Amino acid sequence: MWNARAVNFVSLDIHTPSKETARYLRFPLVSRPHTQRSEMNTASFSLQPEVSAPPPERDRFFEAARHRIDAKTKPPGSLGKLETVAVRLAWIQQNLMPQVRRKRICVFAGSHGIAVTGVSAYPPEVTWQMVLNFLDGGAAINVLARHGGIAVHVVDAGVDADWPEPVLARPDFFVRKTRRGTRNFLEDRAMTPAECDAALQAGREQGRLAAANGIHLLGIGDMGIGNTTAASALFAALLGLDARDVVGRGTGVSEAGVDRKARVVAGALRKHAAGAVSPRGWLEAVGGYEIAAMAGTILEAAAHRLPTVIDGFIATAAAAVAFSMEPACREFCFFAHRSDERAHGAVLAALGADPLIDLGMRLGEGTGAALAMHIIDAAAKVMCEMATFESAGVSGPAEIVRK
Repeated sequence: MWNARAVNFVSLDIHTPSKETARYLRFPLVSRPHTQRSEMNTASFSLQPEVSAPPPERDRFFEAARHRIDAKTKPPGSLGKLETVAVRLAWIQQNLMPQVRRKRICVFAGSHGIAVTGVSAYPPEVTWQMVLNFLDGGAAINVLARHGGIAVHVVDAGVDADWPEPVLARPDFFVRKTRRGTRNFLEDRAMTPAECDAALQAGREQGRLAAANGIHLLGIGDMGIGNTTAASALFAALLGLDARDVVGRGTGVSEAGVDRKARVVAGALRKHAAGAVSPRGWLEAVGGYEIAAMAGTILEAAAHRLPTVIDGFIATAAAAVAFSMEPACREFCFFAHRSDERAHGAVLAALGADPLIDLGMRLGEGTGAALAMHIIDAAAKVMCEMATFESAGVSGPAEIVRK
């Protein structure tokens, strides 16, 4: 259900913003060429960002936020992306004093049937073992979250494991699976429509909980051996990219392993092209339960005007699905980083996304989101705490009088 604060998605494409306002919009006022589609993929989806403008109330708020950031004691635009982030965050929260004190990252885990084909350097049981590691506080995401004062929720969206009672009693652990892992999508559809619905709802639940708990900034991350192959297949299908161009080393497979992944993705495209006639269809055909759940979180968070930080390669696949289901939800997303997965740069470009950092990371778990939250926090503090020329008694830029 959309609450009273929910954005009116229907009205997002009305007026043309000024070029000054466009400096702070998520997507620039230029068209992007469509990527050449794989001959194997017969679908005709477009997830390219539309060159559209905000409604009048958004344009006015953007202008107010822009004027506020430009009044700070600095040349306009001199803080680069920090200013863009600050203005976008202010608009999302509808608050010229944006807040990010309460932060949370949801790590969604799911097992993948495609893992039996040898697409990962690690065995499938690592998925459930890492869930326990998350709950024990020993994973990279736990370290980075503690460092950033970020709470962590762990969601079993479809892990092939049974959990002991002490684990099930954890308030930060949510078991929402309808099946112990997806099916091998070279043999069958990865999930049924009902299972996909359940995974989407598991993600939406986290969006609702975050809003109810007063979270200011939400992040999404993943765990699932084999999920880089599922994400690659989704990108190939949704963005029309060639199978060989969307696969990478993932957990560290060899070049032979990369070739194997490319063959798996190509085979999946051939198998499901006739039946997967929509982005939702492709999610069911080759996706993962954790990918569907992350898409659900993105959708629900947007409904509550809750800014969401998209982690890396796998989370970007969830974003691509969510954007296809509700294009306007992209306005509420910050892309954390450019993954070292070789296709991620091309995928981000195809989505019109501008990541905040590039540290050569490819772990997942929400680790990139945790680091990006520091930047978003800094942007909010610039907006809230930095003096203006007037308040500091500092002379502003000299006006140039042209005759």
